[in-house]
Amino acid sequence: MARRKVADPKINLVDAFVEFSRYKNIDRATLMGVLEEVFRTMIRKEYGSDENFDIIVNVDKGDIQGFRERSVVEDFELEDETQQIPLSEALAIDPDYEVGDDIAEEINFFHFGRKIVQTAKQTLTQKIRDLEKASIVEQYQDMIGTVVVGEVYQVWRNEILIIHEGNELSMPRQQQIPKDRFRKGDTIRAVILEVALKNNNPRIIISRSSPLFLEKLFEQEVPEIFDGLINIRGIVREPGERAKVSVESYDDRIDPVGACVGMKGSRIHGIVRELRNENIDVISYTSNDVLYIQRALSPAKISSTKIDEETRTAQVYLKPDQISLAIGKNGLNIKLASKLTDYQIDVYRELDPNEEDIDLDEFNDEIEQWVIDELKGIGCDTAKAVMSLSMEELVRRSDLDKETILNVLNVIQAEFDEESSEAETESTEDVIPAEPGEDEA
Repeated sequence: MARRKVADPKINLVDAFVEFSRYKNIDRATLMGVLEEVFRTMIRKEYGSDENFDIIVNVDKGDIQGFRERSVVEDFELEDETQQIPLSEALAIDPDYEVGDDIAEEINFFHFGRKIVQTAKQTLTQKIRDLEKASIVEQYQDMIGTVVVGEVYQVWRNEILIIHEGNELSMPRQQQIPKDRFRKGDTIRAVILEVALKNNNPRIIISRSSPLFLEKLFEQEVPEIFDGLINIRGIVREPGERAKVSVESYDDRIDPVGACVGMKGSRIHGIVRELRNENIDVISYTSNDVLYIQRALSPAKISSTKIDEETRTAQVYLKPDQISLAIGKNGLNIKLASKLTDYQIDVYRELDPNEEDIDLDEFNDEIEQWVIDELKGIGCDTAKAVMSLSMEELVRRSDLDKETILNVLNVIQAEFDEESSEAETESTEDVIPAEPGEDEA
């Protein structure tokens, strides 16, 4: 059995290399493996091989020992100094050694030379830093979809940097709510959206504009969602402006919309405040596409709906006073309803059977087709639908300029004036005055 001779001084890694207590996120086995590999690299550089070397690492005490095992041979039989030791040298270590014994001799790493030790120190430090980065990435990958609270420490033009449990998180501009105004030291709440290594550094992206953030806020505020009694079927949002959330209940006794809103809006008010007064519509999910589209367009009241499941398009007919509600400010309501239902929704003005009107397509000889399509896109598919809105309203809701809209209004008005004139003429011709003496004849 090999006998070991302990040599001084011992290598104290706390003093000679790095203070391991800083790397609490790295597990013991991994750290020991890294340390052993670094010192084996030193041995290979010094001796050319590490096959007959043992490394013992004590992470708690911060020291390490290396032993070289060699067989005792006669001086004249020495062939490989890395594997064998001549009897004369063995006897100098211990007079009891004999040919054939195995010697485990402790090696002193400080004797390797300053350059090798310094290189090992740098390698060790870099490996541990890499391990720490990988540990952070792994930690936050498990937290994707989790809402975290951090402190703002840097506000830049294109991103905000947040400190969370000593780690740096980033919230790019596109992940911010446009109405957000944060300053250094502010507390911020967001959802972890993406985690990756970029340029060998952890890149943790958090978001307040993602639908996932809204979903997690509902889970926090509505116990029935957290417990799985209510399921969120879909969320679409325009951050800071408007959002639509469809929910369904697995328990017939639970009203999913009422549970999400809360008594007098108590549950949803907290979410609205967190999202900078974002207007949130909560609707009940249904597999009936027609009914789902009608609910998605709330608060507008729909008269009738025609859908084409193959093309995923829907034609919705409303009374004139409901069109603006269906479209919403800047077209947000119909845009979000289309995303939520996965249907391309077009709104049309419901005509009164006794009211004469003209389809806009009939003006394509005087009005360019792209202008007609733009007007139909905001629900004005007939002449009177266009005439029912003011110039300012048409400009605001469409991408048309005043000159183009004025031309449209003039063309339509001219058509109505012409029809009115023709009607008066026909009415006059219907009454033919009798010639004198005709009655007598």
